[in-house]
Parts: sequence; C-alpha cells; structure tokens
Amino acid sequence: MTTTRIPPAEITGVSGAFVKRYAKKTLGSVPATLGVYWHNQRVLRSTIGLGGKIQKWDACDESLKTFAHMAVASLIGCSWCLDFNYFQAHQLDLDMDKAREVPRWRESGAFTPLERDVLEYAEAMSHTEPTVTDELVDSLLEQLGPAALVELTSVIAFANLTTRTNVALGIESDGFAAACGLKPLAEPARSTPAV
Repeated sequence: MTTTRIPPAEITGVSGAFVKRYAKKTLGSVPATLGVYWHNQRVLRSTIGLGGKIQKWDACDESLKTFAHMAVASLIGCSWCLDFNYFQAHQLDLDMDKAREVPRWRESGAFTPLERDVLEYAEAMSHTEPTVTDELVDSLLEQLGPAALVELTSVIAFANLTTRTNVALGIESDGFAAACGLKPLAEPARSTPAV
C-alpha cells in the first residue's frame, strides 16, 4: 500500500462497519481512499452518492463511459482511477483488450472511430484550458445523440473531479486489477519533450 498525503483515518462506528463490509463485498478489500475520505464523511457520502447516481445513467454506452474515465485517469496520472476502472470494466464484462489499451489509445488499433472520438473528447475536456473543438462535439453529437453526449460529458467531468482529487491527496492504485488476475495495462507512449 502506498502512503497518501493525508494519513487514512480509522474507519469506525456503525456507519464505518457498514462502509467496510460493503467495500469488502464489492471490491474485495477496503481501499485507502475510504480512510482518507473518512476525515470528512460528508464529502465521502456525497462523492459516493453522486458516483452511484452516475452509474445508473443509461443514455450512453457503458464501455464508452468507462473508457472515457480511464482516458482521463491516464492523462491526469491517477493510478487509482485507472486501476479501479479497469477492474470495473472486468466486472461489467466489457472488452478487456480495449480497456487495457486505453493508456495508449492513440497508438493502438483496438478502437473504433467512435471510441477514438470519445477518448479524444475525454482528454480535450481534461486539458487546462480545455481543448474541445466544435468539430469534435458535432461528430459526437451526430454519432451519439444529445442525451448520450450530455451524459458522456458529465461522466468525464466527474472523472476529472475524482482523478484530480486522488492525485492531489496522493491516493494511488490499490491493486484491484492485479487482485483479479487481469493483464497489466498497456504503458502510455511517452513523447520526447521538446528542447
């Protein structure tokens, strides 16, 4: 387990017992994230609550949303979100060959044109300043329709909230993917910095 920037609190009490039992049942272990967020349980409950509501949305294909979240995590550098979403892709029976290629999607031949547009959109929304173009939105609008595009955009925004929070707090991978025997994620292609 890695060291977080804020030491995890001991998860105690009746609600703590419930949270730990639920985490063990659904994830196989209690992630370090919970201990860090336990310092402010209102933030924890709100984040989990929002995440739970987002998981119920169904206007956009689940694989597109999962791959988009993974693209954000890869770009931002959140190993926890990348690992967790890879694990989730496995749990949802998504295409695992594609899921493991998300960190190097630009170089990979695994993705359809629509998936490539979604991954590009996820990254464009995540840049500071965002680099979303009218052409990209028009293409996605035509391919997905307005309801799915609004949903995808909100999922990407939530991914930015969680990935940036985890990176800032020093929360790293809890090894979900490795624990269920998944192949390691592809390493992103690194470009040489300009001199």
